[in-house]
Amino acid sequence: MKTICFYFQIHQPFRLKRYRFFDIGNDHYYYDDFQNEEIMHRIAERCYIPANRMMLDMIKASGGKFKVAFSISGTALEQMEIYAPEVIDSFKELAATGNVEFLAETYAHSLASLGDPEEFKREITQHKNKINTLFGVKPKVFRNTELIYSDDIAELVYDNGFKGMLTEGAKHVLGWKSPNYMYSSCVCPQLKLLLKNDRFSEDLSMRFNDYTWNEYPLTADKFISWIASTPESEQIINLFMNYEIFGSLHPAESGIFDFFRALPRYAAEHNISFSTPSDIFNLLKPVDCIGVPYPMSWVDEEKDTGSWLGNVLQKEAFQKINEISERVRLVEDRRILQDWNYLQSSDHYYYMNTRHPGGGFSPYDNPYDAFNNYMNVLADFINRVNAQFPETIENEELNALLTTIKNQGEEIEHLQKEIEKLKKKAAKAKI
Repeated sequence: MKTICFYFQIHQPFRLKRYRFFDIGNDHYYYDDFQNEEIMHRIAERCYIPANRMMLDMIKASGGKFKVAFSISGTALEQMEIYAPEVIDSFKELAATGNVEFLAETYAHSLASLGDPEEFKREITQHKNKINTLFGVKPKVFRNTELIYSDDIAELVYDNGFKGMLTEGAKHVLGWKSPNYMYSSCVCPQLKLLLKNDRFSEDLSMRFNDYTWNEYPLTADKFISWIASTPESEQIINLFMNYEIFGSLHPAESGIFDFFRALPRYAAEHNISFSTPSDIFNLLKPVDCIGVPYPMSWVDEEKDTGSWLGNVLQKEAFQKINEISERVRLVEDRRILQDWNYLQSSDHYYYMNTRHPGGGFSPYDNPYDAFNNYMNVLADFINRVNAQFPETIENEELNALLTTIKNQGEEIEHLQKEIEKLKKKAAKAKI
């Protein structure tokens, strides 16, 4: 029996305001609140609220047979809380059905997996805590920023306690293999992998509203018939895409909502079910392992990380922010830690890309403006961090401090466990 695994990415960065060279040292607030609020309100109205309502209706109408998974970045959740709390409420309704899975990711939708393992671990923990606080569930499956994956990242993810992960089904990695099976990592065989089916995912995310496409218009029965016609042994169809296909990337008048509502009916006719990633990981076993020595993502034809780290500007900015990570981890200033989160977002690097400048989403005129603005902000941020931990303190000294703090933390945790044991013994003795 075939099953469809729907997963949707939801992310919004905290966009930066125009920050000039002369603002460095004088202005420590970096964000364009007007733009952030306007964009969140617009997308919430066009996409998040009607799409969540649709998902809830589909779950109820199907008698609980329809299932879906979401990965929502911490920065997106914060903006929902500030500007559109009704969106959070609608996700809570979805969570209460038990048919929705929330995946773990990096809190800031960052590139930490490519340059800072400690930051990567910190953000995962922060994101898991945020999801648990808001929706009362603990994520069990990991999905990295923009589905970025490699053998090195697989080890990091497994070391962070995950047994399953989502990523891209890139042709240069799979070769003749099909993405419609469960795989595992070659370096961490215990880490199971679900791979995006490019063709079917992009039929919805990219071609659905394309009048020049030879299959236009796409109908629900046609789409499900394509899935049903895949080889019988291929049991999993992973449809991974951006949630903004609903009402934003494809406007409501394109018919995207009606199309989606009709899917469960035609799926049932073909005996096709819907599953969450955890459902699949619990039921099936990997058919093979895959090795990915160089990072891949779900972006561009190349399916690599060039859109974020493909030119000198991007690499310079990424290097600069990673150089101060050890100092930031010693900081207790809440504002600095918050800014650190917001400056990690991969979008800041994406705006600097010269492959397809801005990709239609950039608030800047060109990649060079994006670079200058970000580096001005980063210069002020670095000054604030150095004010607490001067540059005269070498990284070796900071590492020693970090080690001491870590050892003290572990000792405190050990003592707390001993206290709990003694309390239990004392309670039994009284009985």
